[in-house]
Amino acid sequence: MERDERVTLLEVHLALPEDQFQSLKFLLEGQIPAGVLLPASRPELCRILLQRFPGNSLHVVAGILRQLGRLDLIQRFQLPLEEQIPEKTPWEPNGDTPNVRGDPTSGCPGGIPPVNPRRLTEKDLMQVAQRLGKEWQEVGILHLGLERSRLEQIQEENPGNPVLWNFEMLREWQRRERQDATVSQLRSCLEHARLDPGILDFLQSLQGD
Repeated sequence: MERDERVTLLEVHLALPEDQFQSLKFLLEGQIPAGVLLPASRPELCRILLQRFPGNSLHVVAGILRQLGRLDLIQRFQLPLEEQIPEKTPWEPNGDTPNVRGDPTSGCPGGIPPVNPRRLTEKDLMQVAQRLGKEWQEVGILHLGLERSRLEQIQEENPGNPVLWNFEMLREWQRRERQDATVSQLRSCLEHARLDPGILDFLQSLQGD
């Protein structure tokens, strides 16, 4: 199955003109560090996607092709539709969900289901990231249900940039939660964390938007 996925990815990449291939990499920067993406050739990008999104890489590429207006490629290669995303997410061995210690309907350990449907934007996450302190790993493990190994990987991929560590951690949580990554969900997760109170105030202000 992985070989078929790799072959399809490469065929999609080869079908893109150079400018759209570069746009594909640009649109992936929110999920993969730019330092890894920018020098990658088409075969190298296939390897990166397969490693970063095991079993889900074709969906990731399909989403970006939609943004590029290349619906023809989605149809030609029969790429998966959104509702076909596998439940298992990257960085979770054996498919275990990280919120098993809390409410199964919630995206954080011991949290409550969100009540506000407002989705978080990257700008929102960056503003939260700028306010997070040195306890970011504690927040990620205890309150967002992320794996320590993933947080260490984020730190290695973005050396010397604590704000990016925070941002990528929040993005990891957002990718896992997908449509459930709402303002109220994140506020519920962070409510009992040792944080700058301004973070909860900021999220509260977003809920009022």
